[in-house]
Amino acid sequence: MKDEKKEKNNDNMNLKSKPRFEGLDGLRGVAAITVVIFHIFEIFSENPAHQIVNHGYLAVDFFYALSGFVISYAYDDRWNKMSLWDFYKRRLIRLHPLVIAGTFVGVCYYFLGESDVSPNIENVKPYAFFVTILLNILMIPTPKNFDIRGWGTTNAFDDTTWTLTYEYLINILYSLIIRRLNTIIIAIFTFLSAFLTINLTLDFDILNVFVNRDSRRYTVIGGWEISICEVNIAFARLLYPFFSGYLISRLKLKIQLPFSFIICSIILSIALCCPRLTDESKWYTNGIYETIVIIIIFPIILMIGAGDKEQNEQIIKICKFLGDFSYPLYITHIPLIYCLYAWRFFHKDDQKFNAISVCVGCFIIMIFNAYALIKLYDEPVRKWLSEKYLVKKKKEKENDNIKEDFSKNDVKEKFKIIDESANDIEDDSKSNKLLSENNNNNNES
Repeated sequence: MKDEKKEKNNDNMNLKSKPRFEGLDGLRGVAAITVVIFHIFEIFSENPAHQIVNHGYLAVDFFYALSGFVISYAYDDRWNKMSLWDFYKRRLIRLHPLVIAGTFVGVCYYFLGESDVSPNIENVKPYAFFVTILLNILMIPTPKNFDIRGWGTTNAFDDTTWTLTYEYLINILYSLIIRRLNTIIIAIFTFLSAFLTINLTLDFDILNVFVNRDSRRYTVIGGWEISICEVNIAFARLLYPFFSGYLISRLKLKIQLPFSFIICSIILSIALCCPRLTDESKWYTNGIYETIVIIIIFPIILMIGAGDKEQNEQIIKICKFLGDFSYPLYITHIPLIYCLYAWRFFHKDDQKFNAISVCVGCFIIMIFNAYALIKLYDEPVRKWLSEKYLVKKKKEKENDNIKEDFSKNDVKEKFKIIDESANDIEDDSKSNKLLSENNNNNNES
């Protein structure tokens, strides 16, 4: 049994990366950029109903759909070569270095966001500051008494990590339960989880948990706080997108179209940037819109992306760059958004040119931060961690094979010596027998 487990671990170290879907990588980058633009415009909007880039928050739901697809594609057929701990190590190495980086970027910009918009910064206690850093690095949601910003979010330094909290949870559920389910059960879960989405988007609130939603009614906005309402919103946003992406991968559903990346980018951008279609008296129409986008449009985009056979080298390079760039940009942009909120608070009466200039400057800094983190931190750290925790056992296996070869050679040498000794004894016995016969013959003579 131990030998089987050892062999399984060794096989895991030799797992090769599968071919990537470049189009889906590129779409992840398009969604990340849209999220950044959405958050910038949000600063200057009265409420979600009046926002210019209105549905950028749906990018989170699209990320979860991508996650379901990628998890199924990357790992479903590898569990005979991979243990639970091996899976967790791979996911942590992929995701957690930038969670830590995002937290420390937030620490650097934290005091620059001081204003009435973030009321708790002015009187923050040193012990609360450092305890919050530790909690956020470990992805432990911040308790209310450690809300050092005043926004009630799970991470006071980098709010976007709330989505990673639920990403980790669904990864654990996948490793323990979801991967073991047959396709019919997955389809049933996908169908049932769609009702959670509809319950949220159309504000049915069957469980009577969606409180104080106001202008957020008939939207999926929320999920970043620890409360019954927000946790329900988070799971409603997580489950259907993840299961739908997972089912598409499991069934290998594809739609092949020419120029698929360009087509999907246009559809996704329109879906995320579309303004509210009606006034406050008919907000339910927005709920219908978000239901269609999440339940129908996002899966179609995934199927087109899965059927992508892009041959244009330039587009492939763009997709690869956007894919590599998306996660660092998404996870590190929000600290500068906090700073923009503070600037806006103190410069409400400034001319539009000033606001545009500051926003463009911050956007450039966000791009620079993300690119620098890719090259100077994320790629080197993940490479080091992979070599230390994923390649190490491969080297150990090679050393074991060498030792085993030496052991076999030693055994062979020992048997050879024994054989030679036996042959010598046999020869001595024959010689003694001949001598004895000669002596007997001489005596007879």
